[in-house]
Amino acid sequence: MASLCSPPLSSIATTHRNLHFTTTTPPPPLPHFPLPTEHSSKLTSSSSSSSSALKWRTGVSFFPSLFTKKGKSSEEIKDELLDAIAPLDRGAAATPDDQQRIEQIARELEAANKIMEPLKSSFLNGKWELIYTTSSSILKTKRPKILRPNGKIYQAINADTLRAQNMETWPFFNQVTADLVPLNERKVAVKFDTFKIGGLIPIKAPDRARGELEITYLDEEIRVSRGDKGNLFILRMADPSYRVPV
Repeated sequence: MASLCSPPLSSIATTHRNLHFTTTTPPPPLPHFPLPTEHSSKLTSSSSSSSSALKWRTGVSFFPSLFTKKGKSSEEIKDELLDAIAPLDRGAAATPDDQQRIEQIARELEAANKIMEPLKSSFLNGKWELIYTTSSSILKTKRPKILRPNGKIYQAINADTLRAQNMETWPFFNQVTADLVPLNERKVAVKFDTFKIGGLIPIKAPDRARGELEITYLDEEIRVSRGDKGNLFILRMADPSYRVPV
């Protein structure tokens, strides 16, 4: 999902039937980060994003508001975003024009964000379904369709333990877990630790399996995140009761 994109399992375990969970070198789906309890002390108010990490934010205000300048509520923007995403096969079928339109709507939603410290929000907990991304390492669009993940992709996050988990379903059922280190109120460093091929065979993740993920919009239904490679991730809550296994 750094982004919370893990390195491709195909490149890590070619001896295990060329199975794959989402990225190339540095980290993935999922997707996934909070710390409402004792971990909240790990946040450093003095930390600030680098100028390169802030480039995408040009023209985007994070001042919370119920309505955008055009008078649209956040609920209306969400509906527009979900409608635009629906026919795009998680982004695999998106044209450059589609991507531009989704980017524009996502920025409108980010500008209407009301949760300024998402890492402290209980809304972050649970299992999220990845419904759109621009990450080619997740979509695998250069592969034949039969070799791409065709089932749902999930990202789960534990607020109290600062753990995350990416999960593929049909046909590969690969998984990866990660530790999250808060960098500021809405951004985490992601360090992947264990892959599971087919959900069964554990493989230790390489040291290069790292990334960053920034949560730019959050409510009880939708999460928008930006990865350190410039990719956009849009996720919808699937199961708020789910917790990442320790």
